[in-house]
Amino acid sequence: MRTTGATARAQLRRAAAIIRRGGIVGFPTETVYGLGANALSADAVRGIFRAKGRPADNPLIVHVADERMLDDVAAAVPPTARLLLRRFWPGPLTILFERSPHIPEIVTAGLPTVAVRIPDHPVALALIREAGVPIAAPSANRSGRPSPTSAAHVREDFPKVMVLDGGPTRHGVESTVIDVRGARPMVLRLGAITLEQLRGVLPRITVAAGVAGAPSSPGQKYLHYSPSRPLFVFRRKETLLRYAKGLRRPVILCASGQKRHFKGYTTVDLGANADEIAHNLFAALRTKMRGDCLLVLAVQKKGKGRAVMDRLERAATKVL
Repeated sequence: MRTTGATARAQLRRAAAIIRRGGIVGFPTETVYGLGANALSADAVRGIFRAKGRPADNPLIVHVADERMLDDVAAAVPPTARLLLRRFWPGPLTILFERSPHIPEIVTAGLPTVAVRIPDHPVALALIREAGVPIAAPSANRSGRPSPTSAAHVREDFPKVMVLDGGPTRHGVESTVIDVRGARPMVLRLGAITLEQLRGVLPRITVAAGVAGAPSSPGQKYLHYSPSRPLFVFRRKETLLRYAKGLRRPVILCASGQKRHFKGYTTVDLGANADEIAHNLFAALRTKMRGDCLLVLAVQKKGKGRAVMDRLERAATKVL
């Protein structure tokens, strides 16, 4: 249950103390819930990898409260990065910097770069400030599972971990990750900040094509977001309906505002636009409704729809 007032302040102090002692805590951000630990402690961060079952070559995002703390974790902040952080921070934009020697190699998976952002959520910022250290945090889900957008989702995956309840998250998809160190800025992971928004600041920014070998950014390589049952993504409504009719078992249809087309089926309405679909996507993938598989109708790849389709394509059993 979400708490307020004195109880919330007491829980925040308790969570910050756990972070300082080297433990892990679930906490809300504006994107998804994170599973956080002291980013300056290799032992503490190792606890995140153990709890999630996360591959050791998958780097983490470091969350800071302000630019002063950024200077402690990044060896240098180039002018292009300053331009972006002034426009998008606090917010769901993660930027790659050259790693400070204060950041243990386990955080960055041995890479020379560190991924950093300032979250736009009062609970996340209060936790970082109360703890007094930057917090390394991937999404608070078992590795490969759909990301959590509520405290209940975190407790489902980590029943023994303390979770600060900040209510449902605002965006529902993770932060956008970019690299501005080279001659041409590049998006490494699509997310809540859209490509169109970034091009309003950096017209020449492009999207990374694919990843060979170890990932250079969080959320870039490994299978993610998979629900507990098969997920099929369909480019056309007609193909989805034809597939559903051919199955002789109960299914769940996930689509955007089109229930009239899916009478007789269990449906999850994802919303009327890309923002709503992004917000509702991971909760839909975690639905407790009865059905042997999830059938999802694709959305247009523009705005936040790019991030939605990135998540769906990586979670899908098959795209049809």
